[in-house]
Amino acid sequence: MTDQGTNLDPWYDSYADRTAGLSASEVRALFAVASRPEVVSLAGGMPFVSALPREMVMGSIEKVMRDNGPMALQYGSGQGTPALREHIMQIMAMEGIRGSADNVVVTTGSQQALDLVTRLFINPGDVILAESPSYVGALGVFRAYQADVAHVAMDDEGLVPQELRDTISRLRSEGRTIKFLYTIPNFHNPAGVTLSWARRLEILDICRSNGILVLEDNPYGLLAFDKPAPQAMRSVDDEGVIYLGSFSKTLAPGFRVGWALAPHAIREKLILANESATLAPNSFGQFVITEYLDQTDWRGQIDTFRGIYRERRDAMLAALGEYLPTMSWTKPDGGFFVWLTLPDELDSKAMLPRAVKELVAYTPGTAFYADGQGAHNIRLSFCYPTPESIRTGIARLATVINGELDLLRTFSGATLTSPVPTVSSAASSVGNPPPNTL
Repeated sequence: MTDQGTNLDPWYDSYADRTAGLSASEVRALFAVASRPEVVSLAGGMPFVSALPREMVMGSIEKVMRDNGPMALQYGSGQGTPALREHIMQIMAMEGIRGSADNVVVTTGSQQALDLVTRLFINPGDVILAESPSYVGALGVFRAYQADVAHVAMDDEGLVPQELRDTISRLRSEGRTIKFLYTIPNFHNPAGVTLSWARRLEILDICRSNGILVLEDNPYGLLAFDKPAPQAMRSVDDEGVIYLGSFSKTLAPGFRVGWALAPHAIREKLILANESATLAPNSFGQFVITEYLDQTDWRGQIDTFRGIYRERRDAMLAALGEYLPTMSWTKPDGGFFVWLTLPDELDSKAMLPRAVKELVAYTPGTAFYADGQGAHNIRLSFCYPTPESIRTGIARLATVINGELDLLRTFSGATLTSPVPTVSSAASSVGNPPPNTL
């Protein structure tokens, strides 16, 4: 027993074992600092909701209250409203997905869907395969359910199929139980890269032949800048893929409405788990989103978001080329994020306090690994700051990085390395990081 006289939490010994996996993410820990107006935050992946015409949303809310107020304010179905599920099928059809709205389960954001799927499949010690790096929110869920995460290497075309084969073979030889592959194939968070179509098919074949479920998380898929992303993995495999979607990035996160499209048998268990967790997803939000999709040019609004985020991506890439020409980074074709690689001597987490002092915030790469990797990486988010602020933020970040390198040179007397040795060669490396370094 713990000495109750010295423990600040008198219930410490009563918690379930799985609470040992609960911890604040490095992203959330940044919010208090990053919200200060003088700090340029390149940390959080917050959508630029100010670009959403307020009158469009207000009109939808008013019409819902006028026509369906009592129903919208009442408890609803644990699966979600039929009207919204039909709209969701239309949205997914844009990425090649066909099927029945009966297999859609509406959730409190796709984060809850991720939690429910993990709850259904994971016993303590089970293995989840995930890209290297992977989404910090997913890693938190996996940790909370006492899963072991095995990272699989990526390059500039996404997850590397041979690395997946090798990882599965190694884990099986160790007698480990692999439950599913978690992947963000489009405009990856945090790496920014997109899984090629050929690799999607190959990865599906690998998972199918090994009896491994695929959890396809796709919040950014419609936010393509230069060309559409390849069709969803779910579009070619109805039984081996659970697809997660969300309105958080294409409408607004405040509604907290997402969904899972699952094989029929899994769908049934998801509904039961959803009812157990929340009784029912947000009825009011579902009614408002349905009205919004019925009455507005929502595709045009997504195009507006694309244009805004494209401009901000371009501003970030231009600033990186100007202020940090000897570094390497990814060039995303959509989404919110750029993945920056630092010289091996630098530690992005240790460097963060100095960055905040210089009034710029970022997310250290260590947040996106379950095994301590990522010290030489930074996730930079371009979705929320203006292009001018992005330029200012990158200039401040360059001051921090160059200052750290100067200190190391001073105290070590050594010639420090960097991922890309010269300015001229760095210009051609933008968006093309060395294979398997993400």
